[in-house]
Amino acid sequence: MTSPAVDPAPETQQATTSGATTPGKAGTRTAAPAARRITGAVWAALGIVYVVWGSTYLGIRIVVETMPPFLSAGVRFVTAGLLLAGIIAWRQGPAAFKVTRRQLGSAVLIGLLLILGGNGLVVLAETSIPSGLTALLISVVPAWVVLLKAATGQRPTVGGLAGVALGLVGLAVLTLPGLSGEVKVGGVVLVVVATLLWSVGSFSSARLPMPANPFTASAYEMIAGGLGGLSVAFVRGEQHGLDVTAVSGRSWAALAYLIVFGSLIAFTAYAWLLQAAPLSLVATYAYVNPVVAVALGALVLGEALSWPIVLGGAIVVGGVCLIVSTERRT
Repeated sequence: MTSPAVDPAPETQQATTSGATTPGKAGTRTAAPAARRITGAVWAALGIVYVVWGSTYLGIRIVVETMPPFLSAGVRFVTAGLLLAGIIAWRQGPAAFKVTRRQLGSAVLIGLLLILGGNGLVVLAETSIPSGLTALLISVVPAWVVLLKAATGQRPTVGGLAGVALGLVGLAVLTLPGLSGEVKVGGVVLVVVATLLWSVGSFSSARLPMPANPFTASAYEMIAGGLGGLSVAFVRGEQHGLDVTAVSGRSWAALAYLIVFGSLIAFTAYAWLLQAAPLSLVATYAYVNPVVAVALGALVLGEALSWPIVLGGAIVVGGVCLIVSTERRT
């Protein structure tokens, strides 16, 4: 999955950032944040998150045209994690990687849930369903997070529950192409499972002992998730018969784009926004990314915009907008 989940928890404003679109861990906010001025730099960084994370679904679809899914995803995140670790070592020194055993274990677990489970299944799904539909299905993640909050005794708002209901209705409409045979229903199911794993990972990351440095946490998460993806690839036998020379130039270019822009530049922009902009503004990526993904899928790959995709997508985005605006305020 290529965009982090919204964790609508005003009581524990701990942000997760992990490169793919999934960031590591920011500290708990114990006091009301001061008013933040929305500068041109904020809008520029927000634009990067909107466009780049929205375009990663297109990038994944192009990568899997000629590359095995888990193998390419594993290479992407191990490479991105090592690059991020190199930047951390250069800027902050080796001491930045010092964590406790529990913190390391938590980062590995979250990396496996987000990167291997959430993103890995999305990459696999995009071998059989359109990138735009994938993005719209993924945008239901904030609804699962609200339900997880309710399951652990935290009271969601009325608007949050209404957003969940809208999201589930939209999800039902979005599954119609799979039920009607227009797309492979297996791909739709994979994305739904991915959203659940991503939601559990996002929800748990705010409640586990994570590394204090969000960049360090993200590096550990990406490397752990990437190694998990490579392990699954080898178990699936994706390396057998792989001819590197048969991989298209556009697949290589898309993989490089995902590593550099999707996992490093957009992540850095997002991590900076968490410190520099109102959280309610930053959270709007959750309903802008799917729109960008659908538009790019239609323009670049000629993906069809059937009525279930348009209607279901509009309902899901409306539900996410309601959740973000009522559940998370700064």
